[in-house]
Amino acid sequence: MFEPVGVDDMMVAAMAGAMVVMFGAAYAFAFALSKLNHKRWLSFAAYGCFAGLTINVLILVKSLNMNGFWMIVAITMLVGYLLAPQAIWKLSVGTHESSDSK
Repeated sequence: MFEPVGVDDMMVAAMAGAMVVMFGAAYAFAFALSKLNHKRWLSFAAYGCFAGLTINVLILVKSLNMNGFWMIVAITMLVGYLLAPQAIWKLSVGTHESSDSK
């Protein structure tokens, strides 16, 4: 049912996990900067970071032999990483617009 994970794969998984955090943060940061400064190249950089995030999630999934339910968890995580900065941006803009109109 479960395949054991080798020591080499654990090191790969640790590095991929760290890169997931780094690319996730870089995506959110570049996305926010692209919205603040209205720079299209920052938007491309943000989605490039998301591509790096996706690649590292796939490496993590493969190195830890994740399948079935855990694959669904990984996909859900990617969707959350993609949509959360956009939702937070819209929430922030809406909050500031409503407070500015009072």
